[in-house]
Amino acid sequence: MIESIFSISPSDVLLALVATILIELGVLYLLGEKRKRVLLASVVINVATNVPLNLFSNHLHGIGEVLMAELLVAIVEALWYYLWVKDVRMSVCYGFLCNAISFLLGLLFFFLLLLLN
Repeated sequence: MIESIFSISPSDVLLALVATILIELGVLYLLGEKRKRVLLASVVINVATNVPLNLFSNHLHGIGEVLMAELLVAIVEALWYYLWVKDVRMSVCYGFLCNAISFLLGLLFFFLLLLLN
């Protein structure tokens, strides 16, 4: 079963993916992005980066490795956004800001769950 290999359930991976997509689409919208192709590109790149990151997150040891993985994801996403927006500053902003906000909100949610249990 996939859970025994990755130590994370498929439903947890799906929940993290959906939350990430909604958060990052919200950030893009707040930044004024309305182009459907860019918003769709955000969904596609989040499926490509969020799922593997969450599946292998249990192999990351310490905050340093987690932050390095998040940095790698932000770089990959910034490069992906560049293909769609053709603006270096905007693509870097999208890649890093979306990931920072979704990471921090995810961390906050995780700690709230710990407090409630």
